[in-house]
Amino acid sequence: MAFKKEVVEIIEPRDVFVGNPKAEVTLEEFGEYESEICAKANEIVKQLLEEYDGRIRFNFRHFPLTKIHQRSLKAGEAAVATAQEGKFWEMHNILFANRRNLGTTSLKLHSKEAGVRSKKFLDDLVNATYGWQVQGDLKEGIDRGVKDVPTFFVNGELVKKATYEDLSKAIEAALKKVKKKAPAKSAVKQRA
Repeated sequence: MAFKKEVVEIIEPRDVFVGNPKAEVTLEEFGEYESEICAKANEIVKQLLEEYDGRIRFNFRHFPLTKIHQRSLKAGEAAVATAQEGKFWEMHNILFANRRNLGTTSLKLHSKEAGVRSKKFLDDLVNATYGWQVQGDLKEGIDRGVKDVPTFFVNGELVKKATYEDLSKAIEAALKKVKKKAPAKSAVKQRA
């Protein structure tokens, strides 16, 4: 008797967005959950999502600096685990709000607060079920030149500073580029 291996589709961090899913401008951040600077950047991102409501989408990628923040890797794994139940953004904000309290037991409590119902959450965390996804983000970040957090990209272009002003300018420039590429709508009148 042959056993059929169960294939589990994992929702990857690169596929998790907030904002308009069809927006032509993507704000992407490589960051981690223990960093004070990333927590401040998260507030800037919230402002930008409000300011550019409907015109941008945001994607958070994991870049744990484990030499200085030992719990950032597990926090990233916890966020990926919650994405499997559609609760990534709830967990994302809870993790930033509790960035000094990211032990394994705390992560389990945070997941319940985010609305996760999975009984396997703690097992997945202990067994590093989503470790490859976090490591994949880290590798991609390194390949793209990320050295520190937070690092932002707008439509793939690196933004030098993570300030509201610089990110706004980059978003405005990207929106203008998108408008120029959009085909002009012809004003053809139909005859009655």
